Amino acid sequence: MTRAKPAPLDDVSKAIIAELQEDGRRSYAAIGKAVGLSEAAVRQRVQRLVDSGVMQVVAVTDPTEIGFARQAMIGIRATGELEPIADALAEVDEVDYVVITAGSFDLLAEVVCESDAHLLEIISRRIRTIPGVVSTEALVYLKLRKQTYSWGVR
Repeated sequence: MTRAKPAPLDDVSKAIIAELQEDGRRSYAAIGKAVGLSEAAVRQRVQRLVDSGVMQVVAVTDPTEIGFARQAMIGIRATGELEPIADALAEVDEVDYVVITAGSFDLLAEVVCESDAHLLEIISRRIRTIPGVVSTEALVYLKLRKQTYSWGVR
């Protein structure tokens, strides 16, 4: 999917994002009232923000509460170019987060799995077989204590 190039965010777009971060189900009419735009103008701005990849509007869940018993952050040490490895990780359905890092790991990938056996399959058959992956370390999540996406806009 080709995304439109993000334009610099103006104060109104930032205010719309802040409103949605506070309550992702807030109506366009309520947001419009708060930011001084019509409902239609808010709808268009939100669509542009989504199309450009600046934001997503999604339901944030605790995976363990909806049938995914195992979450883990996989630290990956690699050789060669990191971008192709990151792209390959991003293609794995169970991976929901990929970053290239500086430090002891070259990349981090968060995975959401149905069981320990599923986690083992993802690590052994999907991640470790990616060309350039040298080693992995699974940091298994035991309990989710905080998950937030309301850090605001600058």
